[in-house]
Amino acid sequence: MSSVAEKLQRKSQRPVATKQVRLKLVYIDFWSAVKLSFLVATALGIVLVVVAFLVWLVLAQTGIFDNIDALLRDILSQPEYSVTETFSLLQVTIFAAIVAVLNIVVGTALGAIAALLYNLSVRLTGGLLVGFTNS
Repeated sequence: MSSVAEKLQRKSQRPVATKQVRLKLVYIDFWSAVKLSFLVATALGIVLVVVAFLVWLVLAQTGIFDNIDALLRDILSQPEYSVTETFSLLQVTIFAAIVAVLNIVVGTALGAIAALLYNLSVRLTGGLLVGFTNS
């Protein structure tokens, strides 16, 4: 009587034949591409807003805005100029949110156009051939 572990050990010692599968991508569903590009663009938009917020906080905490204020006061000879008043955290965050919304719209449209162009080009090229193996 052999145990299950011994059977598995004997089975793993046999050479395994490598199988290859070649698949051809001949169609991309339009609505799936639109939904996926919308989700990716939304995620990137959220990242953009968070990064803009964090960069502003880091610049404010390290005192770089104060150094820029001093430099611009010397150059412009305006004693009351402040970068943080001109570019406040709220203004930077709102601007980043507006850019993120525009990126979502443009990214979704580009995903839809890419799917449409691929589906049209498949008629000429026959599609994309992809090979897979189990090694």
